[in-house]
Amino acid sequence: MITLDQIKSPIAPYIDEFEKHFRSSMKSPVPLLDTITRYIVKRKGKQMRPMFVFLSAKVCGEVSDSTFRAASMIELLHTATLIHDDVVDDSNERRGFFSLNALWKNKIAVLVGDFLLSKGLLLAVDNNEFELLKIVSNATREMSEGELLQIEKARHLDIDESIYFEIIRKKTASLIASCCASGAASVNADAEMIKKMHQFGEYVGIAFQIKDDLFDYQKNLDTGKPNGIDIKEKKMTLPLIYMLNNSGWIEKRRAMNIVRNHNNEPEKVSLLIQHVNESKGIDYAIQKMKEYQNKAFDLLNTFPESPARCSLEQLVIFTTERKH
Repeated sequence: MITLDQIKSPIAPYIDEFEKHFRSSMKSPVPLLDTITRYIVKRKGKQMRPMFVFLSAKVCGEVSDSTFRAASMIELLHTATLIHDDVVDDSNERRGFFSLNALWKNKIAVLVGDFLLSKGLLLAVDNNEFELLKIVSNATREMSEGELLQIEKARHLDIDESIYFEIIRKKTASLIASCCASGAASVNADAEMIKKMHQFGEYVGIAFQIKDDLFDYQKNLDTGKPNGIDIKEKKMTLPLIYMLNNSGWIEKRRAMNIVRNHNNEPEKVSLLIQHVNESKGIDYAIQKMKEYQNKAFDLLNTFPESPARCSLEQLVIFTTERKH
């Protein structure tokens, strides 16, 4: 499989330069904030969001100062939401590093999240980037709505397939869509092109989330057993929804009882995962993921061929065929 470094090659100098921009966007005269933001930079992940921004910009035009601001705004927003998520979930770890709330407690973590969000807004306002501000603000709203919709539905366990897709479109796909749209907007692409890149990102984001949901049904390398984390958290994902839709009344009631009342019992969760596998729920989810992947490719192929377009295609494959 192609590596991220190979995918990155048409934009490698920009990604290296972006690191400085991102660090600079978080600067503060408050020493505690500077210490925390240095820690945030140190634990950064694969940089897939900036890659989507810069590759989308290259597909639509030439990278500009505005593109660096777009990528910084997305990263500031995303980092803020992750910090707040860790507080809400009472999570002590992220990507092998201690979370901010584990090191500095909830109050400081929430305030740092607020600070990063405000820095993202000011980066746009101070540079008159109102189109970028609109794109990123819409993504923030949709992510919040998606999370709240998922919480509401988890209480009643009444998620059908259309609601599942609405949740993941808002919760996950809206961020990748905003990366692609803001990349296009940063190089003064026309409204039609920005809309097309937004739709492309949405398709990729939906495929990405389905792939993420499938990991719950695959064997954990340490234990040899499926994770079942989503079931423990009463999250109704596509393989499970498919199984419920294609089960008799008694089987369906038994499955719902495990999700509702026995979600912390490993043996019962494993039994439910086995039923999902037997029902072809996994196969169905893989098929749906590939459908959205192909929709993304079809849209991307309407743009002129270029190294950036080829890399963007490879990035889609990387995000949907990854092993972890």
